[in-house]
Amino acid sequence: MSVALRLTVNSRTVERTVSARRSLAEFLREDLGLTGTHVGCEHGVCGACTVLVDGRSARSCLLLAAQLDGATVTTIEGLTPGDGLSPLQAAFRDCAALQCGFCTPGMIVTAHELLAEDRAPTRDAIREALSGNLCMCTGYVNIVRAVERAAAALRGERA
Repeated sequence: MSVALRLTVNSRTVERTVSARRSLAEFLREDLGLTGTHVGCEHGVCGACTVLVDGRSARSCLLLAAQLDGATVTTIEGLTPGDGLSPLQAAFRDCAALQCGFCTPGMIVTAHELLAEDRAPTRDAIREALSGNLCMCTGYVNIVRAVERAAAALRGERA
């Protein structure tokens, strides 16, 4: 069965007919070519597929694209300015908060949601926000530092 779908992805209106069983992750990666959304566990555990749906983080591997008719979806590509890196992305680079990079898009999307709600999160709040995203390389210390640095930059402070 196919479903007509109209949604906004990274500020662009998208209209497609999709299989009723197609996951949002598959739709983003295969139909729209937005490969920054990574698929890891396909069970919603690892967080690599995290995107924003109407401004809230969601696991794109667990959602069906057909569920999102009328929704607004933002991927890592939608958080990346055309002229370089966002303050959060720059902080990840500057703090060596990535190694293999597989978890990085999901981490950044999750941290973006946190910083949209709280420009001065505590270290514990950052850890809590990122607790649903798994990283096998970095040990999280530099990721937390990167989010702290980005928060300071967004407040106009030096980190």
